[in-house]
Amino acid sequence: MRDLYVERLEQRRQSIADSKKRERTISITRLVLIGATLAIAFWNVWAALVPLIAFLVLVVVHERFVRARKRAESGAAFYERGLARIDDAWPGTGDAGTEFSDDHHPYGGDFDLFGRGSLFELLSVAVTPAGRGRLARWLKEPERDPAEIRERQAAVLELRENVALREDLAVTAADVTREVESAKLATWAAMPAVTLSAVERALAIALPLVTVPLALVTLPALIAKFVQMTNPELTLGVFAKFPSTPLLLALVVTFFFSRRLSPRIEPVVGAVEQAEPALALLAGVLARIEHETFTSPRLKTLHDRLRGETLPASEDIEKLRRLVALLDARRNQFFALFAGILLWTPHVALAIDRWRMRSGAHVGTWIESVGEIEALSSLSSFAFEHPSFVMPELVTDGPVFAARELGHPLIPANRRVNNDLRLDPTLRLLVVSGSNMSGKSTMMRSVGIAAVLAMSGGPVCARSLRLSTTQVGASIRIADSLQENASRFYAEILRIRLILEMSRNGPLLYLLDEVLAGTNSHDRRIGAEAIVRGLLERGAIGLVSTHDLALAQIAESLAPRASNVHFEDHIEDGKVIFDYRMRPGVVTKSNALELMRSVGIEV
Repeated sequence: MRDLYVERLEQRRQSIADSKKRERTISITRLVLIGATLAIAFWNVWAALVPLIAFLVLVVVHERFVRARKRAESGAAFYERGLARIDDAWPGTGDAGTEFSDDHHPYGGDFDLFGRGSLFELLSVAVTPAGRGRLARWLKEPERDPAEIRERQAAVLELRENVALREDLAVTAADVTREVESAKLATWAAMPAVTLSAVERALAIALPLVTVPLALVTLPALIAKFVQMTNPELTLGVFAKFPSTPLLLALVVTFFFSRRLSPRIEPVVGAVEQAEPALALLAGVLARIEHETFTSPRLKTLHDRLRGETLPASEDIEKLRRLVALLDARRNQFFALFAGILLWTPHVALAIDRWRMRSGAHVGTWIESVGEIEALSSLSSFAFEHPSFVMPELVTDGPVFAARELGHPLIPANRRVNNDLRLDPTLRLLVVSGSNMSGKSTMMRSVGIAAVLAMSGGPVCARSLRLSTTQVGASIRIADSLQENASRFYAEILRIRLILEMSRNGPLLYLLDEVLAGTNSHDRRIGAEAIVRGLLERGAIGLVSTHDLALAQIAESLAPRASNVHFEDHIEDGKVIFDYRMRPGVVTKSNALELMRSVGIEV
């Protein structure tokens, strides 16, 4: 996959270079043609039209090359980001998704879902707000329906090799602005239809039919009168005597009639009147998807949603775009006067309203379909760029989380250490002990991220993973909050309360790091055991880590439903060395003193 990315990146860079060369040639040629036009005009005005027409043609051609270059630049950026992900140089190069972060989410901050170097940044190739939002929602709200997850998995596997589609979506959809997002257009589509009385409809047709002929007659008459005023000896006959009063009266009636319709018309056109470029891009995105042939059930369903009742979605959106373009013409300074006389805005607005009544309700569905395909494409890109990652197997008997060679996907492959782990109805709890920096927290995050990815429909960083669908709750990265006047310990117990409440609502995978570390050993021992017993009684499975070896006795008292595992280290040449391997049993030593000595603290 790396060779493919490199090859296509070079192709896009070559296209950029070729386009720039053509642009320079055309720019020079245009300057020459302008000079030729001016020079020839002194000799023969009509002959100067030849280089002038050639100049105008080159303006159009130049714009085409500019668009081609920008598209190639977007394609090059797509492959550059892909190579960064493959080479583990991606943090800070992609979409951090920070707006989706939630300090009170039951695991978002613990698993680095959002922010620089986050799971979202590693995954997302979505560019529309709908696609980004759909992917974020999948990561924050684990899917509990195995059938739904399997449909996503099948879609991801089908899209995995379709790099061209992912590139086209990223390039074409990059400029689809928020004006066409479903949240805004859904409100627009739900507005009541514009209603006109029979008299108003008649006036809307009759007024332009009266005003335009009057203008065609009155305006030349006014010009004739002006000419006669400057040259009294000139006789223009009865033509100059045509009265201007009928036209003025018609214009006044048209003005007030337009003002009468405005409160009903403007809300209809307000949401889309500036959206023509975005609508054109949206039509392009829809057309690109419509041209694909899919086989997996989920993708076929999404594809079918774009067909529309009478037209493909792309063609229907293109109709709206053309209407919006006509509406925008009213702002042209040369056409504005004629637009007022023709009642241009009401007539085009009514045409847009008819489109809205016919197809407006489908726009949100179309955009959401594009967004879901983008979210699936993000997971498929992740699968394509990490071929060693596996698609998990979903089981119905549970709760189960059984992984072989489970690793953390945010750690570079050359530094990642994988471990085996199993939780099931027999062994529900692992108490993880170990020294500082030995890998306890990383192991817990690996479990949590694998569960979230699996229930999103994506691959996981493991050789194999069997799991049942569960809720997920974690207390790993808890901090105090000055804004909320909460200490770290108070923030932790609030999170644990949330996790206990979640366990009452069905199967749960919980991950508690350094549980109750903010209190004394006596209270920690009693509180931790009560928390763990409560979770076990409700059928939850999970991991609890601790530095306090007294807490390791919890697993012994709860055996065989619980077991101790540990991470350890050793000293080489005065340095603490970690192998990040999880082993059975309780850790027998601590490295705290050695770590203090290693940074120069005398102890």
